[in-house]
Amino acid sequence: MSLDLRLSEEVRQALLDRTPVVALESTIISHGLPQPRNHAVAEELERIVRDGGAVPATVAVLDGVPHVGLDQAGLKRIATDGELHKLGYRDLPAALGTGASGATTVSATAFLAARAGIRVFATGGLGGVHRGWTETWDESADLDLLSRTRITVVCAGVKSILDVPATLQRLETLNVTVVGYRTATFPGFYLTSSGEPVDWTLDSAEQVAAVMRGQDALAGPSTALLVANPVPQDQQLDPALHDRVLAGALTAATREKITGQATTPFLLGYLVEHTGGASLEANLAAVRGNVGLAAEIAVCWAAGAP
Repeated sequence: MSLDLRLSEEVRQALLDRTPVVALESTIISHGLPQPRNHAVAEELERIVRDGGAVPATVAVLDGVPHVGLDQAGLKRIATDGELHKLGYRDLPAALGTGASGATTVSATAFLAARAGIRVFATGGLGGVHRGWTETWDESADLDLLSRTRITVVCAGVKSILDVPATLQRLETLNVTVVGYRTATFPGFYLTSSGEPVDWTLDSAEQVAAVMRGQDALAGPSTALLVANPVPQDQQLDPALHDRVLAGALTAATREKITGQATTPFLLGYLVEHTGGASLEANLAAVRGNVGLAAEIAVCWAAGAP
């Protein structure tokens, strides 16, 4: 039984012509932003990709069918349908089998984009190893999926609510290549730097594309390439405010016994509320930068395609 993977006509033609394509996740639209701003941001992100010379491919599952590239109606549905599921890779079989609709997280988007033949994917921040992981063994499915998927992910690091050093160690164990884009330290999602060093620093989209070609030349395990692109310093969340509010969020989560999958949305929501929305603006600044860089990388990658 083959996967019924619906590519928009624009994405299908771009892949046939070997022109640049950038995959975009849809959960930031459906679950990460309030209406109607989420629809405007969805259109803005696709516009940034086009302005960079690539074709946007927003990914989602609609009525049990995975879509790679949405038309205007599909994009609006993602932004306005309050009944959408939040789909990681593990949820895809259930969504397909029951005819459900949902927005895709990093793991589901990366998988579906790679299945479609797309090599570059832009997002905000990855999931990772959670704080207190030695007791809970709580780790995002993003990491394992990226250890088995050949795709280049442009992100602003991992969400700062996570255990960043442990996440970097886990990525090393999983053989996921991590490079800093014009930075020697790993970004902190809302912050320009987490303070953790990266082993490799690349200075251009051409260098990123060259590393991608190096991956293919080695013909090794199908792991991802993680391009860590920091939010501009003048657009980051104030570090002192970040640290103070995050400490309060962690205390509140413990007090209210928030655990498991509820932890991340609780902490992120707390940050938005107690920073007066500043964390959301830093998040969006990071996403815009990542989408723009992903378009540059996709153009360089397509230019060197056989």
